[in-house]
Amino acid sequence: MMLKEALSAAECVANQLANDSERYAELGRKLRSTPFSTALTVARGSSDHASNYIAYLIMARLGRVVASLPMSLVTLHKSPLITRDTLTIAVSQSGQSPDVVEPIRYFRDGGATTVALVNDIDSPLAQAAEWAMPLRAGKEQSVAATKSFITSLVAGARLVAQWQNDPELLAGLAALPDALQTATQADWSSAIDVLAPAKNIMVVGRGISFPVALESALKFKETSALQAEAFSGAEIKHGPMALIEEGYPLMIFATRGPTQAGLLALADEMRGRGARVLLAAPDDVAQRDLTLPVAATPDLDPIVAIQAFYVMAAKLSAARGLDPDRPRHLSKVTKTN
Repeated sequence: MMLKEALSAAECVANQLANDSERYAELGRKLRSTPFSTALTVARGSSDHASNYIAYLIMARLGRVVASLPMSLVTLHKSPLITRDTLTIAVSQSGQSPDVVEPIRYFRDGGATTVALVNDIDSPLAQAAEWAMPLRAGKEQSVAATKSFITSLVAGARLVAQWQNDPELLAGLAALPDALQTATQADWSSAIDVLAPAKNIMVVGRGISFPVALESALKFKETSALQAEAFSGAEIKHGPMALIEEGYPLMIFATRGPTQAGLLALADEMRGRGARVLLAAPDDVAQRDLTLPVAATPDLDPIVAIQAFYVMAAKLSAARGLDPDRPRHLSKVTKTN
């Protein structure tokens, strides 16, 4: 089921892009006309990784500082947060978890602009937000989120493109279904050969590729029972490098952009220290181990990168003798406070 749903992402994205265009344009006009002193994201798990990507786009393209809200400040501590002149964006597949729903209600009641990017448009989260934008991923049955994560990234990029009123980003989004379909054909079998017997792995990205590293590490844990940690390429030398020993697996996502050169240099250095590096980079990078597909514009590259990863991750789980649709101790909808 995980593999089937991952392979359907291109169709889901095409469906999302074919709908709600005027609603996104209206939201873009609202965001352009509203002065925000604070911007926050509210999410857990894979949705929080999608929020990292959305926050990066907002900060890089629109210059607004975005923070991830510690939800317990609202749900448990009942902190008197100032909500006026705030943009609050929640991302969720189910829209059911109280610690995502309650902060959106709190901020909306306090006068904030609240946006929910949510797959279940009839959920409590969708009802709580002023702007409920459907992911249109269809019902997701696999515990491991794939198509809902990809459609969350696309919804976030649509929000930013309309907020910025950027024709190039909008055109890039229109080309995504074809790029995602191409990404499903990427051959990452060499990663399975390395990781099938592995006990741990470090996953590295930086800048716009870091959310992909976070999401990949989570999927390694939940579908392959593989101890995985995600780090920014800038953080490796601040302690994590002490873990590196001969043969230690290290996956590096070197997507296009200003962080790529540093990640390529890091891959070479870690190889010199004995790590078994799996460098995922576009086909113009000679030293790559895994070919990263690319989108029409570099800011959308993480969306097609995670598509290629998901196909490999589902196959890796099977190669390790596990069922990616039935991760131990996990269920599809998680409710926390």
